Amino acid sequence: MNGVQRQARAVRLGPRSVAALALVSAVGVVGFVWPFLAPPTSRLSAHAQDAPWLFAGLLVLLVAVATATISETGLGPKAVAMLGVLAATGAALRPIGAGTAGIEPMFFLMVLSGRVLGPGFGFVLGSVTMFASALLTGGVGPWMPFQMLAMGWFTMGAGLLPFPDRLRGRPELLLLAVYGFLAAFAYGTVMNLAGWPFMNTLASAVAFDPQAPLPANMARFLAYCLATSLGWDLGRALVTVVLTLALGRPVLKALRRATRRAAFETPVTFDAPMWRDSAAN
Repeated sequence: MNGVQRQARAVRLGPRSVAALALVSAVGVVGFVWPFLAPPTSRLSAHAQDAPWLFAGLLVLLVAVATATISETGLGPKAVAMLGVLAATGAALRPIGAGTAGIEPMFFLMVLSGRVLGPGFGFVLGSVTMFASALLTGGVGPWMPFQMLAMGWFTMGAGLLPFPDRLRGRPELLLLAVYGFLAAFAYGTVMNLAGWPFMNTLASAVAFDPQAPLPANMARFLAYCLATSLGWDLGRALVTVVLTLALGRPVLKALRRATRRAAFETPVTFDAPMWRDSAAN
C-alpha cells in the first residue's frame, strides 16, 4: 500500500520457532492450570506440593529450548545487542517498585518493545528480562520459570496486536494502554496459579485443596486472588496505562528509529581488507 512502510522485525518466526513456542506454551498452560485439571483421586493431586517443582524444572528446560530455537533461526548479532540493552533496562526498572504495590514500570517497557520488535523478539525479551531481574533482586525460586514464561507471553502478546505497520499516534497508544491494563491482570492471575498450590491447606481457607472438587477449588482460587493480589494487580495495570499514555509516544519513536538504523532484516556483510585490494592492483 502507498504511504505505508512495513515495520521491520528483529526476529521472523519460522516453523521451528513456532513449534518450540507452541510446545512450551502448551506445557506452561498445563503447569499453570493443573490444579483444576487433576481429579482428587489422581496421583498428581496426591503430590500437590511436589507438582509445582516438577513443572518449574520442566519449564526451565522448555523456555531455554524455545529461546535457543528462536535465536538459532533468526536472532542475529544486531538483535542480540538490542536484546541486551532492553533486557538490562527492564531488569533495572523492576526494583524501582520493590515493596510498593503495583509500581512496576518494567511492564510498560515490555509492552512497547513487543509492539515494535515483534512477537518472536518479545517472547525472548520477556523471558530474559525476568530472568535477569530475578538475579538482580534475589527473586530466584520455583516461581521464576513461571514468571519467565508469563512475561514472555505478556511481551509476545504486544507483538501480536493488529496493524503494526499502519496504526500510529493516539489510537496506537490507546490500544497499547488497553492491552497493558488487561495483560497486567492476566499476568497476576497466572502467577497466582503458580504460587497457589504451594499454600498449606491447613493454614488458609483459600488454599488449594487437592481433595476438593473443581467448583470448590475455583471458589478458593477466586478468594485467594481477591485477598492477596487484587490491589497489586490493579496498581500494576494503572501504572502501565499511565506510563504508556504519558511516555509511549517518545519511547515508540526511539525504538522504531533504533530498529530502522539497525536494519535487522539486512544481512551483515564485510568488505574485503584494503591490503588485499592493494595486492590485486
